[in-house]
Amino acid sequence: MRAVVFERYGERAEVREVPEPRPGPGGVVVRVEATGLCRSDWHGWMGHDPDIVLPHVPGHELAGVVEAVGSGVVNWRPGDRVTVPFVCACGTCADCAAGQHQVCARQTQPGFTHWGSFAEYVPLEHADVNLVAVPDELSYATAAGLGCRFATAFRAVVAQGRAAPGEWVCVYGCGGVGLSAVMIAVAAGARVIAVDTAPAALDLARKFGAAHCVDGAGQDPAAVVRELTGGGAQLSLDALGSPGTAAASVAGLRRRGRHVQVGLLPAAGGATVLPMERVIGWELEILGSHGMAAHAYPPMMELVRSGALRPDLLVTATIPLEAAPAALAAMGTTPGGGVTIIRP
Repeated sequence: MRAVVFERYGERAEVREVPEPRPGPGGVVVRVEATGLCRSDWHGWMGHDPDIVLPHVPGHELAGVVEAVGSGVVNWRPGDRVTVPFVCACGTCADCAAGQHQVCARQTQPGFTHWGSFAEYVPLEHADVNLVAVPDELSYATAAGLGCRFATAFRAVVAQGRAAPGEWVCVYGCGGVGLSAVMIAVAAGARVIAVDTAPAALDLARKFGAAHCVDGAGQDPAAVVRELTGGGAQLSLDALGSPGTAAASVAGLRRRGRHVQVGLLPAAGGATVLPMERVIGWELEILGSHGMAAHAYPPMMELVRSGALRPDLLVTATIPLEAAPAALAAMGTTPGGGVTIIRP
C-alpha cells in the first residue's frame, strides 16, 4: 500500500510503498477513505511524542470501510462504514470498567503508538470497544474530523467545561479543535469569544457564531476578554496548546470560572506557568480534556445527524496523499484555519 513515511523527526516525509497491515486478534484493518491533517500529527513529526518509533506513518483522524476482521471480533464485518476515536481503549482496565475509555491505561493511538492513517489502510485494535458506525448520510470527510478534533471539542465544551446557555465561553486558538469548540458552544446557547492571530481563522469563528473575535497579537487577550464580558468568562478553553495561551485562558476567567486545557503542551516547549494565586483566591477549576470514548458518541452523532452541529463546514481543503508531506511540514509555520482532509 502507499503511505506517508518519515524516518527522522522534522525532516520531510515521503509517500512510498509499504506492506499492508493485517488485523490482530480483536482488531480490524480499515481502508482509509478520508483522514484529517491535525496539529497533533505535526507534534509527532517534530518528535514531541515519546510513543513514536521510527520509521513512522502519522495520522489518527480517520473514516473508512472495514477491510479485514481479526479473530474474536463480534460487532463488525467487512464493508462496514466506520470511524474511531484517536484513543483506542483496551476495554478491560479499571478506567475502562468505569467508562473512562479516553484515559485508558493501556490505550493505543493510530499514528502514535503504531502506524497511522496517512495510508491506504490502517490497523485498529479492540474493534468491538472502539469502532463507531458512520451513517450513510455522513460523508467520510465529515466523519474523519469527528475522531479527534470535533469529538475532543465536544467533550471539552459539554462534559468537562459544562457550558450553559447565556455563559461567556472563550476559545483560544481557532484551528480545527478551536473552531469545533466555537460551533459546539454556540449550539449550547453560550456567548462565544474567539481568540487567534490569523484573520482567516477569526473569520471562520465569526461565521460559526462567535459573538466577538479578538486578535491576540500585540495585546493582552485576557484583558480584552475581561472587558468584553464585564469581569471574565465563565468557561475558557486553550485549544492551541502553548504556555502563553494556557496562562491567558486562566487569566481571562471570572471568579469560580473553569479552564479546560485541550491543546497539547509538549515538554520541549518549556514549563507552563499558570497564575495559581488567582486559581486559589478565585476558586477556579483547571481541567484537562483528552478525546472522547466511542460509547459517548451517540449524543454528538445525533446532533450532527439533525443538522444542529455542522462539522462538514469545518472542512476547508481536501488534498491527495502525495500532498500530505508538504502540508504536514507547513503546519509549524502556516496559520491554520479549518480542517484539511487527505484522501488516500
